[in-house]
Amino acid sequence: MIDLYTWTTPNGRKVSIALEELELPYTAHAINIGEDEQFAPDFLKIAPNNKIPAIVDNDNGTAMMESGAILLYLAKKAGKLLPSDEKARWSAIEWLMWQMGGVGPMCGQVHHFVRFNQGKSAYAEERFLNEAKRLYGVMDKRLADHEFLAGEYSVADIATWPWISRFEWQTIDLNDFPNVKRWYTDIANRPAVQRGYDVPKKVGDIPMP
Repeated sequence: MIDLYTWTTPNGRKVSIALEELELPYTAHAINIGEDEQFAPDFLKIAPNNKIPAIVDNDNGTAMMESGAILLYLAKKAGKLLPSDEKARWSAIEWLMWQMGGVGPMCGQVHHFVRFNQGKSAYAEERFLNEAKRLYGVMDKRLADHEFLAGEYSVADIATWPWISRFEWQTIDLNDFPNVKRWYTDIANRPAVQRGYDVPKKVGDIPMP
């Protein structure tokens, strides 16, 4: 049994979706970041960086923070969502790192400046929105000849999809990126994704283009 400490954010949803796809038993614990519960001393023992998600694997006592690392850990534990072929496996890790270093941080800044603090800094709005659109373009080109980011469905897709599910927050029209739209819709229709999206609580339906 895995204890998952999470909230209804893209990073949190990565892990709940992975757990559902991998069919690993888990218990979800809500960490309300709007009420600063991530700074509680007990949570700090699990996640020294005070951010969700985090897990405790009760099979061996392993505690982990950082969503990308958790995805790799869970994929190895279950023997799924990472290709067995070495070249394909490194491709999945490559695109996972692309999400961790690009899509997440840049789209997060779009949320901050464009959605929640519009008008505070025209420079920041333009900079981060342009970079988000560039990343959408990179993904659209990749998905033109790949069904999923690394060929087969993997942790790379699970890491990236929850950030794209906030395309409306990013003022992105998915019709401008038809290959991303196809990929996004296909993943949104997966039952495990639909279950994982509602962890630790349902806040609304999955946005659809």
